[in-house]
Amino acid sequence: MSPTSTILILLGYFAVLVLLSLWASRSSDKQSFYTGNRQSPWYLVAIGMIGASLSGVTFLSVPGWVASTHFGYMQTVFGYMIGYMVIALVLLPLYYRMNLTSIYTYLEHRFGEYSYKTGAAYFILSRIIGASFRLFLVAGVLHMAIFEPFGLPYWVTVAVTILLIFTYTFSSGIKTVVYTDVLQTLFLVGAVILTIVFISNEMGWSFGEMVSNLRSDPNTQIFHFETQSNNAFWKQFLGGAFIAMVMTGLDQDMMQKNLSISGVKKAQRNIYTQMVLFVIVNIIFLSLGALLFQYAAAEGISVEKTDQLFQTIALDHAKPLISIFFVLGVVAAAYSSADSALTALTTSFCVDFLGFERIKETHVGTRRLVHAGFAVILFITILIFNQMNNGAVINELFQAAGFTYGPLLGMFAFGILTKRVYPDFAIIPVSLFSIGCTALYYWGMPHVVEGFKPGFELIILNGGICFGVLAAISKKRLESDAIA
Repeated sequence: MSPTSTILILLGYFAVLVLLSLWASRSSDKQSFYTGNRQSPWYLVAIGMIGASLSGVTFLSVPGWVASTHFGYMQTVFGYMIGYMVIALVLLPLYYRMNLTSIYTYLEHRFGEYSYKTGAAYFILSRIIGASFRLFLVAGVLHMAIFEPFGLPYWVTVAVTILLIFTYTFSSGIKTVVYTDVLQTLFLVGAVILTIVFISNEMGWSFGEMVSNLRSDPNTQIFHFETQSNNAFWKQFLGGAFIAMVMTGLDQDMMQKNLSISGVKKAQRNIYTQMVLFVIVNIIFLSLGALLFQYAAAEGISVEKTDQLFQTIALDHAKPLISIFFVLGVVAAAYSSADSALTALTTSFCVDFLGFERIKETHVGTRRLVHAGFAVILFITILIFNQMNNGAVINELFQAAGFTYGPLLGMFAFGILTKRVYPDFAIIPVSLFSIGCTALYYWGMPHVVEGFKPGFELIILNGGICFGVLAAISKKRLESDAIA
């Protein structure tokens, strides 16, 4: 596919997103940016959440996962189901009962100002690094496919990408994101399904023969019980449960869409639907990974990195329709995670730090400045990643950002599971202590135990340490301190 064709596809796709944004914002008021007037259709939120969960990291890295861990990621997906049930039955009723816009407001009601600000600050830090990391990976593909052939520098690619996201989200925020994420999910999943169909046709397989080949492929092994491996079942399953609870249920980015639904029953219906869709979509993605390796072996296709296999086959060996959908899938993967992240960052800062909800004023101009400010921060962070030019270091930084979700798990779990309180000011040293202990485990255990690889148990350890220390310094809560 020529760079000119690719850029025309990108412009056409962006035009559709802008039209969707204008349509979604036609009846918006000044508060719809944060809550969507709590009128989002639950089934659209469920579809859009799939795209937000399947970031560019997932879209581009599936073959690498299949080569190194086979279908072991499904162990994590099964764990997610437990986490989603906790979100549906425990967290959503709590958030709706308190009528929250920012979920971290709960921490203020339960413990105080320090806990509230600390929780919101950890979210903002984690989301800036996480969203920048995902955009950084996808921007590299967009740069090679579209902008580099025209002699444009990398920063132009990043600037254009973020500017487009800013353009269709700055006015109506979450109300726009709910609708645009549906479109992006359809393109993202559609690219995968079309590639599977292409490979099956090229290999001369019927649907039954394709399924049979997948069943006999060693890469499709799901369950792994090696104790020291980071792919061990107990790490993946338990880690998946807690990751879903924390990185969905305690994450403003992910929960803001859920809280834009009119009532808790519909929001729960959204979670249950998302659970089913998430299992199906991940099976499709992993199946694509296995089929890509089979096709590459049959055609003699080799790549330097397994993460490049999907890109190489889709752009250089497949039919033009596959190439078009791959480009759209890459763009959708970038936009579906970044647009909601930018909206959630703006919401958290305006509500949690500027107090817009408390003072009952809208300050649209200030909110738009904050929105633009976070767009600039993402732009600068991505350029820093690019200048580092060290994938291993950047990946370590991305994983380190996940450590900050541990204190959120500890604080929320302590608030929900106990009737005790801790000295509010103590949350900062306690949370730093739990993060430090987790980092010591992450980097130290492989040197102590030969062959040991830390995995998704990190978030359990982190949250458990925070919970334990808070319990040790806590006291019984007076009835007068209870949440209404």
